[in-house]
Amino acid sequence: MSDVIKGKNVVIGENVSFGKNVIIGNNVVIYEGTKIGDNVVIQDNVVIGKQPTRAKASILPETKQLPPAVIGSGVTIGTSAIIYANAEIGDEVFIADLATIRERVTIGERTIVGRGVAIENDCKIGKYCKLETNCYITAYSELGDYVFIAPCVVTTNDNYMARSKERFGKFKGVTVKDGGRIGANATILPGKVIEEDGAVAAGSVVTKDVKSEEIVVGVPARTMKKVPKDQLLRYQE
Repeated sequence: MSDVIKGKNVVIGENVSFGKNVIIGNNVVIYEGTKIGDNVVIQDNVVIGKQPTRAKASILPETKQLPPAVIGSGVTIGTSAIIYANAEIGDEVFIADLATIRERVTIGERTIVGRGVAIENDCKIGKYCKLETNCYITAYSELGDYVFIAPCVVTTNDNYMARSKERFGKFKGVTVKDGGRIGANATILPGKVIEEDGAVAAGSVVTKDVKSEEIVVGVPARTMKKVPKDQLLRYQE
């Protein structure tokens, strides 16, 4: 703990491990067994390693004690962010204020998780992604590398909208492959796939898979044109 600078009212559980040059703000709670790398900044009111709780009316099974959270080196965690147990955060990830990262989520190196972003359970987020303010990544989703999600994007995973027993076992998140981009306020329906370098225009509702290197627009979203060559991932510096 000699390399850790702590604020006031910090609560650290048993067997928490810290790397070098860790800075912890005020009123932070770090749960048992959490692993934190070098050069990590944890701002005020952050909670790391929280075990999930289950609503009485939830259809999900009871959750057993999950393994601790793992925070890579060079990570910044903003004020009042919550990172659940069994989350794995890669090196140099930036997590902004008020973000929530649920259990069994992995986030690749140098990804930015914006203010108020919610990443639900069992998601995989690649490296060098940018998830902007207040976007919502539904459970069981997968984002590749260099994915861009604009503010207030909504992804969904329940085609039955919480009705009928048929929905059980059929929840399916969205998939956005490498270089996929989604514009502000777009909605992506359950199970839809945005292929490599596919792009969704702002305000669109995606009801079908988006092909590689195509731009879709509208409600429902339809192909408008090809992504300009200079915007393709393979031509970026």
